[in-house]
Amino acid sequence: MTSRPPRFPPYPVRGVRVLHQRQNCAPQFALIVVDFEPAAAEGVVFEVAEGLTVEYEPAAELPRFFAAAAAGIEEHLSLPEHGVVAAARVVLRQARADTFGSSELAFKIAGYLAAREALERTARAGSAEAQL
Repeated sequence: MTSRPPRFPPYPVRGVRVLHQRQNCAPQFALIVVDFEPAAAEGVVFEVAEGLTVEYEPAAELPRFFAAAAAGIEEHLSLPEHGVVAAARVVLRQARADTFGSSELAFKIAGYLAAREALERTARAGSAEAQL
């Protein structure tokens, strides 16, 4: 009998802040702060916190940026090398965008990095518990 991989996150991981910024001929900029919370069902449910405001023009692009961040999170959590089953509610608490560097790609990378940071936090906490 094979055991099922653990669910991620095992507990709430709050305040994961990622600044993705590259300065070159094709600059990239995205700043997000997300919370990862355990969910009952498998998969990733991404929500934007009620009342979240981001100063960016044109504002019509923001939903695409947020969807890209969600895609980056889901993509990273679905990688088999993590050995987890994603069952997460992810809430976007803060975001910043820049006229000259923000794009769907920048936000997707930021989402990917946020998922990696959340996984690392739980791994560090797990290894600290194992040492006790």
